[in-house]
Amino acid sequence: MKSKIAYLVFLILIPLTFITAQEKEQEISFPSPVGYVNDFEGVFTTEQIEELEKLITDFENETGNEIAVITIDNIGNYTDFAQYTLDLSSKWGIGKADKNNGLCIVFSKTLRKIRINTGIGTQEVISDEFCLKLINDYFVPNFIEGKYFEGTKTALLILFEAWK
Repeated sequence: MKSKIAYLVFLILIPLTFITAQEKEQEISFPSPVGYVNDFEGVFTTEQIEELEKLITDFENETGNEIAVITIDNIGNYTDFAQYTLDLSSKWGIGKADKNNGLCIVFSKTLRKIRINTGIGTQEVISDEFCLKLINDYFVPNFIEGKYFEGTKTALLILFEAWK
């Protein structure tokens, strides 16, 4: 009798788990990547996107390391920008799976937030401290002046030198 009750409970709970997971997946709708530079907020010109794309492509061809630059104007149902960027990076799978060598720069002009996420393989070379220095020394000062392209390009060039 107890085993029948346990079995019935099991049959009821398993479908509920799948429904909850499906609802959560539908709730969290991330944009789809369009390239290395994903300007969903419209802060770059077409020419600037092309220049950044070329820089990142050349770097990946030289090193195998992958970088994504993403601009967003909202974080959907999330309340934490850092968690949103981590989940977005994970969902997109930036970097080679066997090397975990991805790096994702996500910023929002609207939300006035920026975050750099690194894969585990990337962390061996690019530390959190280094990322914070890039943010504080290159991104933020340029962003304050409305120079989103200049801040991004300068930080990328410094990152490339450190990550070769």
